[in-house]
Amino acid sequence: MTSNDPNETAGTILIVGASRGLGHAMAAEFLRRNWAVIGTVRGTGNTLLHALADTFPGRVEVEMLDVTEREQIAALRGRLSGRTIDVLFVNAGTANTDQDETIAEVTTDEFVRVMLTNALGPMRVVEGLQACVAPAGMIGIMSSGQGSISNNNSGGHEVYRGSKAALNQYMRSYAARHAGDSRTLVLMAPGWIRTALGGAAAPFGMEETVPQIVTTLLAQRGRPGLRYLERDGRTVPW
Repeated sequence: MTSNDPNETAGTILIVGASRGLGHAMAAEFLRRNWAVIGTVRGTGNTLLHALADTFPGRVEVEMLDVTEREQIAALRGRLSGRTIDVLFVNAGTANTDQDETIAEVTTDEFVRVMLTNALGPMRVVEGLQACVAPAGMIGIMSSGQGSISNNNSGGHEVYRGSKAALNQYMRSYAARHAGDSRTLVLMAPGWIRTALGGAAAPFGMEETVPQIVTTLLAQRGRPGLRYLERDGRTVPW
């Protein structure tokens, strides 16, 4: 039965990393589709997510989280205790300052920073917050087509590629450990988009790509198991 209550939402999504870029644009798109959004930001300053909260009163909650800090993940889990969310989507990510450097050239500190933010941190979030996700809900992570080993015929962006390939591998291990779970698991490869990370030379803007990302995610609901997808729903080879 369809509800006639204008205040009833389609569901609740927790977007980790929603202060700007793709995360913020996804939050805005889900709000336009009548979802409630819990979004995380780093630090205590005002962000674009706070502006969304003003625009959509009562439908946006802003939480603080740095995915590289285990204690903050545990604290957020505590604050969400007793609540159930329909979708957890982890959008946190970064790149090394010089993406042209090879794996032999990157400093140890820079390598660790990228791997912590892109692979270890997101998986800690998934492990730490999975209990908040409904049994038939969804857990998604923003990956990249550059994490595909099969598609790497050109090289380049070695540190970033490696971090996303690691993320994909860890998520496959997570899926294997949770075989039989009714949740949907998605690794999303959004494509090259004009963001702070993607740069001004990217061929696509957020206004044309984020609705595709959200549509593809929502189309996967109710389909257990892990999929690695492009924003239009096509499968990315591992």
